Amino acid sequence: MQRSSCLHPKFVASLHNSSSSNPLHFRKQQTTKPYHYNDHQKSLCLRHTDKLQDVRRIVDETKGEKETLFLIDSLQKLCVDYHFEEEIEAKMHSLYEKQSKIIDGEPNNIVEVSLLFRLLRQAQYPISTDVFYRFLDRSGEFMASLANQMEGLISLFEASNLNFGGELMLYRANEFSRIHLKPYMTSLDSDLAVHIKQILENPYHLTLQRFKARQILDNNISKSYYNFNIVELGKMDFTMIQSLHQKELKEVTRWWKESGLDQELVFARVQPLKWFIWPMTCLPNPKFSEYRIVLSKVIAFVYLLDDIFDVEGSLDELYLFTQAIERWDHSSMNSLPDYMRACFKVLQDTINEIAQIVVEEHGWNPIEYLKKSWIQLSKAFLVEAKWLIEDEVPTVDDYMKTSTISCGVPLVLVYTYFLLGHGAGNLLENLPNLISCPTRILRLWDDLGSAKDEEQKGRDGSLLASLRKENPHWSSQVARGKVMQMIEEAWEELNKESFSPSASMFSRDFVIGCLNAARMVRVMYNYSEEHKLPMLKEYINLLSKQV
Repeated sequence: MQRSSCLHPKFVASLHNSSSSNPLHFRKQQTTKPYHYNDHQKSLCLRHTDKLQDVRRIVDETKGEKETLFLIDSLQKLCVDYHFEEEIEAKMHSLYEKQSKIIDGEPNNIVEVSLLFRLLRQAQYPISTDVFYRFLDRSGEFMASLANQMEGLISLFEASNLNFGGELMLYRANEFSRIHLKPYMTSLDSDLAVHIKQILENPYHLTLQRFKARQILDNNISKSYYNFNIVELGKMDFTMIQSLHQKELKEVTRWWKESGLDQELVFARVQPLKWFIWPMTCLPNPKFSEYRIVLSKVIAFVYLLDDIFDVEGSLDELYLFTQAIERWDHSSMNSLPDYMRACFKVLQDTINEIAQIVVEEHGWNPIEYLKKSWIQLSKAFLVEAKWLIEDEVPTVDDYMKTSTISCGVPLVLVYTYFLLGHGAGNLLENLPNLISCPTRILRLWDDLGSAKDEEQKGRDGSLLASLRKENPHWSSQVARGKVMQMIEEAWEELNKESFSPSASMFSRDFVIGCLNAARMVRVMYNYSEEHKLPMLKEYINLLSKQV
């Protein structure tokens, strides 16, 4: 089939204008101006269309199993795979049917076997870790000769991070490959050493995909592994998506200024970039432009309510505020401070906007579920506020039950679930593991940090305090080790939920969104001793500078 477009057709429309004919147009209450290409952008769009056709020919002409493996890996690593979803799906099915040709092929093909395992597992095909038995020696350890195969070690290391939990083969693969890759960082030239360092610090599966793509485009050695045309398409894609994200961020900032809340909530954290970077990361496909904008507003209110409960409101006010949210009645706010009434009014408008999007695009109204999520969040905030005011250290179970709601991840992912077209479900009472796992990962990473958010003036509870209260003989180091173990277990559970065939009950975009939420956690909560966020700064710098 002949297809030519500048990125995705919907993406082009969103760049060209915001008219009512555009599937991603902004809502009527928004007043965006049409976007006009300059000559450079027009030229880029035309070159992108030509390059997309060049790569499509490569995809169509690639037939062999080994060549197909490396092609799919290249498209995914450079974040251009969304252009070829149907072709990749067909090729993955063919690889699954013919996997024995690779598994039983050449004796030293650790690169191909590891890559096959990772790609099939990512695509939710059943594949056993038994494929690695051929690379073990008589004592059951990985053969020492593999230590001399740098690319094989890299491929094995990347595959090992998709552990479903309890898969001893993958634990051994991770340890073996990590140990034998480290010496390469000191014995190779600088570009290759950087390449190995980036892989070990940020494994592909555990890292934000566009972040990895940008690292590849900036590193001459890693870039040399990929077809020139695919690299060029990746560069153009990156540049054009940058333009779209800049437009989306401006829309979020404009909404905030026009809401008037900056005058009412003077105590709150105002961080439009941080609000936007979550949906930008979780929903990377350009066609979800409008969803990224409205989800940024949802995330803004998670931050704002957190500051109301944690920083500004008295306990009596917070009781009344929670009751008003539970009634979902603005008139019940009359006895509350002006800032609470103003926040609730804009929150209502935002929720109604999202409900209308779901009605128009998917044919049903989720408003009751959307309201219920804020009631649940405010009740969790109120419980935490009481703990903090009364200087109470809750049990581990009580802390996790409440704090995994108050972190806001369930609420945001439920909104994402509805925006992506999933129907009604009892998600809030019985969170699927696909949502609860990234929730736990965020909560645990946040608590593990040695520093508080440099702009947060309130106090936060901590799982570490609860753990040490229940285990007074534990040192701080032991408690932190327990939290790290819990994070690893949550990741393994998330892997199983995301890549098992049973995950097909969720859309692929929703699965990706949940995975990316978990991947974003380490970037957003990895504080340095100086109370800074070096990984977040690097992420923003890489995504904002020109390719």
